[in-house]
Amino acid sequence: MTHTTERRGTAALAGIASAALLLSACGGGGEDDNALHILVVKHALTGPMADMAWVDELEDAAGIPIEWEEVSADWDQKKSTMLAAGDIPDLIIGTNAITDADMVTFTGLFEDLGDDMDSLPNVQAMFDALPETELMATRPDGEVFSVPSYRRFWPQTATRQYVNQQWLDNLGLEQPTTWDELHEVLLAFKNEDANGNGDPDDEIPVDWSPAGEGGFGYFQPTVFLGSLGLPTTNGGGSGYFVENGEVGNFLTDPRYMELVSFLHELYADGLVSQDVMTQDYSAYQSVGRGDGDVAKVGFSWGWTASDRFGPQLADQYAPIAPLAADASMSADDLAWTYDSYSLNYGLNTITMSAQSEKKDAALKVIDAFYDQDLSLQALWGDFGENIEELGNNAYTVLPPADETLDSSSWKWTTTLADNSPGWIRDDIEVTLPTDIQEAVEDEAPLTDALANIDPASDIWPGELVKMSAEDSSSLALLHTDILGQAMQRWATWITEGGVESEWDDYVSQLEGLGLTEAVEIHQRYYDEYLASQG
Repeated sequence: MTHTTERRGTAALAGIASAALLLSACGGGGEDDNALHILVVKHALTGPMADMAWVDELEDAAGIPIEWEEVSADWDQKKSTMLAAGDIPDLIIGTNAITDADMVTFTGLFEDLGDDMDSLPNVQAMFDALPETELMATRPDGEVFSVPSYRRFWPQTATRQYVNQQWLDNLGLEQPTTWDELHEVLLAFKNEDANGNGDPDDEIPVDWSPAGEGGFGYFQPTVFLGSLGLPTTNGGGSGYFVENGEVGNFLTDPRYMELVSFLHELYADGLVSQDVMTQDYSAYQSVGRGDGDVAKVGFSWGWTASDRFGPQLADQYAPIAPLAADASMSADDLAWTYDSYSLNYGLNTITMSAQSEKKDAALKVIDAFYDQDLSLQALWGDFGENIEELGNNAYTVLPPADETLDSSSWKWTTTLADNSPGWIRDDIEVTLPTDIQEAVEDEAPLTDALANIDPASDIWPGELVKMSAEDSSSLALLHTDILGQAMQRWATWITEGGVESEWDDYVSQLEGLGLTEAVEIHQRYYDEYLASQG
């Protein structure tokens, strides 16, 4: 998950990791008029498309050569130039590489696949089996400009909560269950040489992943809103949540003020990493992995213990249940961040040019990605090296051929992984790689809190909602102003304090910037979504 989060950015979590722009073309950089031109947005770790054996099946399906343009950095900059020029390749691949906002802004550039479903039997079968995928794909006026993916096996949340159990044992402490207990534990971690290396100043009691100007994401303390009974989605995002069928935004909810106040208390006591507001994700991961067998971080959040703290330190950490804001709260009052839609579904994974002169070949490639065997290989890697076919619709994802890599890193290295189109069927058996197994196991302490959340009435179903061009544009402008102010206050209030005295003026300011209007737009779409569900 390390690499998934780098891709999503911390508001959706990080953009495509910074690396070289790679171009690989069998026809020489767009010069082969007989080839199908496909641009693919890849993770920085991912190797050349030519090294993936399953890619040959796509070329067989197309019936003509495929010319690949492989982008691993600066995609947003390249995309803006390309879209503005109105000159796009036959196909663009990559989870949300082309966004809903792109589709409504650059009308006419993208093929309406809703008119081509007779040529896309695998896609139509996915829509029939998983109606939510058709919802994700369909614009308010009925167009289908892009097709999502479905991964099936990912857990309900990306963020798990960890405490260094070895530090607790060294100091004779119990796992915390409330905010006050956590505060006391963190003070002990700071003051009592918890890692036992003789240096009383090298412990970082608590650390979290960086939030961005665009809002919140995975592995951040916004999950503590669940300590106050407020359920979030995708780590918080732009702040929208649903409670008993009503849409709200936690940026002006009193429970958010209470959370920020608590985090400032921790910061003021020197318990929070001094780099928490400025570090990038790679620095956050690096610090969490300590120094050899000496851990540096006492309490944090991550995808799995081995992903967050590294295989050498993972055994020191225990996944723990959500904390109550105070001892008066029961387990039934607690919530967590529900991320199942974003984890199990990839939004807008493949998009076609409306001007393609090789439409038949492009449609065949789109449909091939949703073939059962090709979907598995695009997600986890080639049969033989990365996946073993057992027969009778059963498969095993093999350990990394490179023993120096964990299974998550290996996946990103050898295939498109979560950036790929595809449909993992519900009626096949897959023995999962260790990173997914570990994520499911580490989620166990969160089960009760997640069970308190009813996705039908307690979750903003963002991936399932398609907004009109007018509303998308309005929200984009509103969010620029709202989040610009809110995220600045987040950093200032935690590091310097002042949330209580400035709260009323802040709420008035965000409402003046259009937050009330933004919530009303979300409520309208949420009501329409509920009505569509019967």
